[in-house]
Amino acid sequence: MTTEAQKKASKKYEAEKIESIKLRLPKGKKELVQKCAELNNESINKMINRLLDKEIENMLHNQKDK
Repeated sequence: MTTEAQKKASKKYEAEKIESIKLRLPKGKKELVQKCAELNNESINKMINRLLDKEIENMLHNQKDK
């Protein structure tokens, strides 16, 4: 069971360290994303963050080459 102090600490951490983005997908795509994440033993959030990090790194690297 989560204590009130743990809830408060969690809420404070999220307010200070976490940003949220609402992601809209075509019907049926969420299930596909979930299956892909599970194949890699990841949560959807972890998979999306990993893919975004990779894409951002590639884009920044390509900008340096121009």
